[in-house]
Amino acid sequence: MLDAELRDLTDAVRSADLPPRVRTRIVAVDGPGGAGKSSLADRLAHELGAQIIHTDDFASWENPVDWWPDLIALALEPLAAGRAAGYTPTSWGGKQREPLVIEPTGIVILEGVTASRQAFQPYLSYSIWIETPRDLRLQRGLERDGEHARPQWERWMEAEDQYIETERPAERADIVLAGDRDTWTRERSHDPRVVPE
Repeated sequence: MLDAELRDLTDAVRSADLPPRVRTRIVAVDGPGGAGKSSLADRLAHELGAQIIHTDDFASWENPVDWWPDLIALALEPLAAGRAAGYTPTSWGGKQREPLVIEPTGIVILEGVTASRQAFQPYLSYSIWIETPRDLRLQRGLERDGEHARPQWERWMEAEDQYIETERPAERADIVLAGDRDTWTRERSHDPRVVPE
């Protein structure tokens, strides 16, 4: 992403209107698995001084898309009211993770698959959809998680396909970005979806 493009995007996020009765500017970075969402969210968080909520902290291999009521209750509703959000992230089959607290700072990024779902719309100030070819997304996922995770990735992608077909998130996004050019740098140090050997 060129500096001018990044500047335009961060300016658009900063100037986005808050929804009625929402006191924290929440920005969705949505797209299917392996699209480049985490990388862009990291870059935006750095540029905007924002905290990130990962939908992966609520989802699991067993429940890839229907965990959303917990995210609303534990994160979006408190942040909308100007209170801190608190929750314990999903372990993804690994060791138990520590509880997280997300403060109601000026901007909070909601990153992950289904981050701009219809149920979240009343809380969102701005939505980004990342479009990336399916074969590249699967390749990225298997490079990260290992070939043994292929069956899980294939089931996950089927659930994503249903979400995309039903909700059409790209159509209501404020901007659609191509995720196949590696135009932003990935610096996220921990991904909970990595399945232990």
